[in-house]
Amino acid sequence: MAGAVLNSLRLMRAGIVMAQHGVHFWPKGMKVPLALHAARALTLPVTILTWPFRIGKPRERRISDALASLGPSYIKLGQFLATRADVIGPDLARDLSFLQDKMAPFPLVEAKRAVAEGLQRSVEQTFATFGPPVAAASIAQVHKATVVDPKSGASKDVAVKVLRPGIERRFKADLDSYFFAAGLVEKFHMPSRRLRPMAVVANLKRTTDLEMDLRLEAAAISEMADNIKGDEGFRVPVVDWRRTSKRVLTLEWIDGIPVADIAALNAAGHDTEALGLKILRTFLRHAMRDGFFHADMHPGNLFIDRQGNVVAVDFGIMGRLSPIERKFLAEILHGLITRDFRRAAAIHFEAGYVPPHHTIETFAQAMRAIGEPIHGRTAEDISMADLLGQLFAYTELFDMETRPELILLQKSMVIVEGVARSLNPHLNMWTAAEPVAKEWVEQNLGVAGQLRYAGSGAVDLGRMVADVPKLMHRAQGTLEAIDSIAKNGVRLDKGVIRDLAHEQAKAGRWGRAALWVGALALVAIAYAMLKG
Repeated sequence: MAGAVLNSLRLMRAGIVMAQHGVHFWPKGMKVPLALHAARALTLPVTILTWPFRIGKPRERRISDALASLGPSYIKLGQFLATRADVIGPDLARDLSFLQDKMAPFPLVEAKRAVAEGLQRSVEQTFATFGPPVAAASIAQVHKATVVDPKSGASKDVAVKVLRPGIERRFKADLDSYFFAAGLVEKFHMPSRRLRPMAVVANLKRTTDLEMDLRLEAAAISEMADNIKGDEGFRVPVVDWRRTSKRVLTLEWIDGIPVADIAALNAAGHDTEALGLKILRTFLRHAMRDGFFHADMHPGNLFIDRQGNVVAVDFGIMGRLSPIERKFLAEILHGLITRDFRRAAAIHFEAGYVPPHHTIETFAQAMRAIGEPIHGRTAEDISMADLLGQLFAYTELFDMETRPELILLQKSMVIVEGVARSLNPHLNMWTAAEPVAKEWVEQNLGVAGQLRYAGSGAVDLGRMVADVPKLMHRAQGTLEAIDSIAKNGVRLDKGVIRDLAHEQAKAGRWGRAALWVGALALVAIAYAMLKG
């Protein structure tokens, strides 16, 4: 009972702040209890009295400003929900995209105390110098410091990331109120039960728990460093493990130009068009080849060093695609291009993406209805909005569940494409993706890829060996498809983008669509106009 009262008070405070910013909403058609009607009535005077202060402020900025003023956990909630248009709808997700993870820094003396507690030794014993914060976000802030090599006596700059004092306690209290609110939504709003609000909050909790252990971020950087050892043009900061703990992360200091500062990049002689291409291909390679990608590659997290390398920072949010998921995407690619709709349908059932009460034959029929009309036509004749509208409809029809990992991939692709196009406005996405997609197809659809998936079972291995000629034919056919797209391209003009947004808003199935459009390169290839 006491917990419910405390949660209600926290939510009431949030409601008052929302009212101050002119934000009033709940899901359309929701059966709202009398208490919520009363709460809204109580905040009405606040809304009226603060109205003059909102004049001239864009509507889409109001909720972002409100969440920012509510503090760290609400900022994270807003950023998380911005990726879940399947839960909150495309309009609200778009409004939340304006939310920036920036907060006022906490005092230097508190940061030094946190470092001393986290590393079990004083700042003076650990660092030669320790400067004021250079960046502050909802969970942590970053300081520039120097360390001295005890052997050579040489000093070097490092970046020290420090968790906000008391952040775990603050998040726990607010997350309790989120669970309380999600439970109310599930109880009183029947349509929302399918979207599992309680599970959404649980996912947010897992995400923030990971972000609040900086050793895990260090491990993510180390893992990516291993993955990219043979790659050129992209690197990650070096982790200083001796000065890293659960609440403190020490990294190589990156002296570079922010990727958003295009004027500075040009002045330094960097080829911005080549950089845009490099960023896009790097992300695709990480997602397709490694199954492990930076899921927050916005301009503030990317720098260009003196050698022209792209350097990423802030590895708190990472995405993963298992080998099975990547193979699944490759199989869909092959099925759509070669018109093997039954096989493309069957793998959905094998992966458990379609509930067993549906049949493969019926699902294959739906895939054929989508795939057949695009064969034999040029890319310019295809309405991607119409295609995605059909996909939304069929994923709803077949009760396909949201795939969080593919939603994260889709959201990350949108961010990366935006960064790449800011550097290279004329970037041809399909030509840019060609070499990475070819490499992916060879690894997943070729003989080598099937050997990896065959496992140790003699039956599976025997079946794979018998299918070697067919596997080689499938891989070759798909590679030819990629060549065709690289030459002809798939044009997305403003009209198509506008129609696409309209269809997505109407369908309201962004999460399920991510099952089909998780990898942008895959989409480009799968929609190619190829004959048999």
